[in-house]
Amino acid sequence: MNTTASPRIGRRAFLQASAGTALVVGFHVPFARHASAQGAAPEVNAWVVVKPDDTVVIRIARSEMGQGTLTGLAQLVAEELDCNWAKVTTEYPTPGQNLARKRVWGNFSTGGSRGIRESHDYVRKGGAAARMMLVQAAADGWKVPVGECRAANSVVTHAPSGRTATYGQLATAAAKLTPPADPPLKDPRDWKLVGKRLARLDTVDKVTGRQVYGADLQLPGLLNAAIKDCPVFGGKVKSFNAAAIEKRPGVKKVVRVGDSAVAVIADTWWRAKTALEALPIEWDLGPNAKESSATVAAMLRAGLDANDAVAGTQNGDARAALSSAARVIEAVYAYPHQNHATMEPMNATARWTPERCEVWTPTQNGEAALAAASEAAGLPAEKCEVYKIHLGGGFGRRGAVHDWVRQSVEIARQMPGVPVKLLWSREEDMLHGRYHPVTQCKLRAGVDAQGNVTALHMRISGQSILAGVFPQNIRNGLDPVVFQGLNAGGPEAAIGYSFPNLLIDHAMRNPPVPPGFWRGVNLNQNAIYLECFIDEVAHALKQDPLELRRKLMTKHPKHLAVLNAVAERTGWGRPAPDVGGQKVYRGLAQTMGFGSYVAACAEVSVSDAGELKIHRIVAATDCGHAVNPQQIEAQVEGSFAYGLSAALYGECTLKDGRIEQENFTTYPVLMMSQMPKVETIVMPSGGFWGGVGEPTIAVAAPAVLNAIFAATGRRIRELPLKNQNLKRA
Repeated sequence: MNTTASPRIGRRAFLQASAGTALVVGFHVPFARHASAQGAAPEVNAWVVVKPDDTVVIRIARSEMGQGTLTGLAQLVAEELDCNWAKVTTEYPTPGQNLARKRVWGNFSTGGSRGIRESHDYVRKGGAAARMMLVQAAADGWKVPVGECRAANSVVTHAPSGRTATYGQLATAAAKLTPPADPPLKDPRDWKLVGKRLARLDTVDKVTGRQVYGADLQLPGLLNAAIKDCPVFGGKVKSFNAAAIEKRPGVKKVVRVGDSAVAVIADTWWRAKTALEALPIEWDLGPNAKESSATVAAMLRAGLDANDAVAGTQNGDARAALSSAARVIEAVYAYPHQNHATMEPMNATARWTPERCEVWTPTQNGEAALAAASEAAGLPAEKCEVYKIHLGGGFGRRGAVHDWVRQSVEIARQMPGVPVKLLWSREEDMLHGRYHPVTQCKLRAGVDAQGNVTALHMRISGQSILAGVFPQNIRNGLDPVVFQGLNAGGPEAAIGYSFPNLLIDHAMRNPPVPPGFWRGVNLNQNAIYLECFIDEVAHALKQDPLELRRKLMTKHPKHLAVLNAVAERTGWGRPAPDVGGQKVYRGLAQTMGFGSYVAACAEVSVSDAGELKIHRIVAATDCGHAVNPQQIEAQVEGSFAYGLSAALYGECTLKDGRIEQENFTTYPVLMMSQMPKVETIVMPSGGFWGGVGEPTIAVAAPAVLNAIFAATGRRIRELPLKNQNLKRA
C-alpha cells in the first residue's frame, strides 16, 4: 500500500475511485494530528483519543457487520498502544472527515475479508505512534530521558524513580507533539492482546437491544418511504396514478425515483408501504421480459464449447495432452444465482438541502456511499456526509453497489430539508439484489496408462461480476475475479494442485440478472467444481481421495497442511462411527482464498428415503496471523451456516425476466436443527495475513457433496440439494 504523500483529490477522481471495493489512492501513514473540538477529549492521533478518565477511543474505518472486524482492529491498535483493554471503546470516523483530512484513515471498504489483512500494518503503527507520543509527553514533563520510561496498561512509568502518569493525564500534552515518522512495531512473539480470545466489544449492545441499526434510526421530523422498482430487470415506469392514493392517511407525497421506480413518502413506513401496494403503476417491461432460467442455462451451455474463451491460468499444453491421454474423465457442473438475503433489508435515511446532503446508512464502504450520495445529490463530496451504522448483514450486498443510497437521496431531494428514511420491503430486497453469478463448468482430466493425471482443462462459462459492476476493470476480455482459487500462484487465491498440463479458461456469458460480490464470491463455485471433480477422478482411478490429493499437492505445503489436519482430526481412513443406527460417511475439500488456506472434512448420513443429515464438519484454517482465535472460530461456524444454506436451498430462478423468490418462504435458510457440529482448527503459520470471514464458505459444499457420494454413489453436480434425489444409486 502506498504510504507516500497524498495528492490533492478532485471530486471526479474521488467519485470514480470510491465506487470500487479496491480503492487505490495514496495517503500518509495516518498519524496526523487534528485539533479537537473545544472541551473534547484530546486526539493523540487519528486512531487514538484518550479521555481524562483513561477511556481509550479507537477509531475504526472499516465496517462492522457481525464479522468482528471492529474488535480485531481495536486489538491491533491497543496492542501497540499498550493500553488497558478494559477501558477500550470504538467509534467510526466519517468518510467526509476522511476526505477532508486527505484520507488519513485510508480505505473504508470492508469486503473480501480484507478488514484486518489489508490495514493491520498502518493501524498498528497508529497505536505505536500514539504510545510513543504518550511516553515522550511523560518524559518531557518529568524532564528525564525517554529511554528511562515505559508504557503498560495505560500507565507510563519512570523506571529509576517509580513515578507514574496515566494516559488520561498525558493525552493533552501528547497531542501537541510531532508524531514519529515510522514507529517500529512489536515482534509477534511479544504480543499480549493479539492472538488472545478476547470478548467482542459490540456484543453487549446487541444482546441488550441498545445497538441501533439503520432500520431503527429516528431523527426529529423523520418521514418514511417505501419503494417499488420494476420487477423485470431492465424495465421502466411507464406511468402511475398518484391521485389514487395521495389522500390516504399519512401519505405526504408520491414520487418517481429514476427511470424505473416509484416511492411513497408517509408519516409511517407501514402507511407508505400499504399505499404503495394500492398505487396503480403501469410498467414498460423492456427487452428482458421473456428471459428465464432455461434461456440462461442454454446460453451458458453453449459457452462450454465456444471458441471465445479467455485463459486465466495455464501451463504446458492441456489440449494436446488430453488428446493423447490413455483415458479422459469428464464432468459438467452448474451453480445458480443466489441472493444475499441480509436479515436487515436495504435502507438509508437522507436529508437534502441545496447546500448540504447527509445520509445515515449501513454500508460496507463509507467512501462509496459518500460518492453515491454526492452524485445523487448533485453536490460536491465536500458538501455531503455519510454516517455509518452497524450493518444487519452485508455479505457483499452493501459494498460495491449503493443503489439504495442513490434512491434515498433522490427521494429526499423531493422533500428538501426533511429527513426521509427509505426502507426496502423484504420482497423489494429479494427482487432487486445483486446476485451471486451463475456459471457452468466443464472439467476434463487426462490420465496416462499408469493412472497419473497428466492434464486438466476447466472451462467456466458464465457471468462476470466485474462486467456488471466495474466494467472498466475488464482487460482484454479477462475478469480476474472469475479465477478465484484457481490462480497459478501468489498470495490471494492460488490453486493447490500441480498438473503437468493445465488450462483454466472462461467464456463470458452475461444474463440480464445483475451480479454482485456475494460472500465468498467465485471461490464458492470454483471450489465445488475442482474439489468434487478431483474426488471423481480419484474414484474413477480407484484411488483414495486423500491420497490422490497428496500426490498432486507436493508443491503446495500450506494447502496440504490444512488438508492433513482435518484428515487426522476426523480419522480419515477409518470408518466413521454410526449415529442413531445410520452409517456415516466422509468427504474432503480444500482451497486457498482471501489470503488463507482452508480445508474441511464433512461427516454425513443419508437415509433410505434420501434424507440428508450433516453431523459434523471439521475445518482447518491457516490465516498466517490469528488476531482473535475465538472470533475465527465464530466466523468459521457462521460461514458454514451461510455456505450450507446456499448448498441446500440457495437458488434464485428467473421467469418472465424477474426473480421468482420473493421471501424466505421460497428462499429458505438453514435451520438450527440442521446445523452440524463444527470443530475449528486454527493453525496460523505466521509470515502473512489472511482473511477468515469468507474462505471456509467455499469448502462447506464440496466436502458435503463428496460425503454424499461416499454415502450414496450419487454424484451431485448441480445445486441446490433441495432439487436433487439423494436416494442410494
